[in-house]
Amino acid sequence: MTGWRLGYIGAPLWIAKACDKMQGQFTSGTCSIAQKAGEAALLSDLTPSYKMVDEFKKRRDIVYGLLKEIPGLKVNLPEGAFYFFFDVSAYFGKAFNGNVIKTPEDVSLYLLTEANVAVVSGEAFGDRTCLRLSYATSEEKLREACKRMKEGLGRLI
Repeated sequence: MTGWRLGYIGAPLWIAKACDKMQGQFTSGTCSIAQKAGEAALLSDLTPSYKMVDEFKKRRDIVYGLLKEIPGLKVNLPEGAFYFFFDVSAYFGKAFNGNVIKTPEDVSLYLLTEANVAVVSGEAFGDRTCLRLSYATSEEKLREACKRMKEGLGRLI
């Protein structure tokens, strides 16, 4: 149920209470439709969900391998999300058409305009060296995006 912003916690009571204190300051109750959808998801056959977990692991592993082939990227292996959060600071100071790359936002805009790949700057998440890339799409699109990123970043001087 990605994007629904609905969740729950299974934890010892003392941890759950501490989480409740913190989360209560950031979120409010979700709508009844999302609550009913969550209930249906948890009470239905989970076989399709397990198949998607396997599919996401496959996509993750493909993208991990492809990102590791791009010189200068520092890539970690995600274990609980469908995003990669990778360091692009090796490209800071490089340029294209006279424009110097200084921030992950610059790399993000460069990849969007020159490689037609959409990523999100890590600055939006408090990191001034990283980009975020979702792997929640087809294997074909992921392979193409990584190819374009590799070629685009390779043109920076």
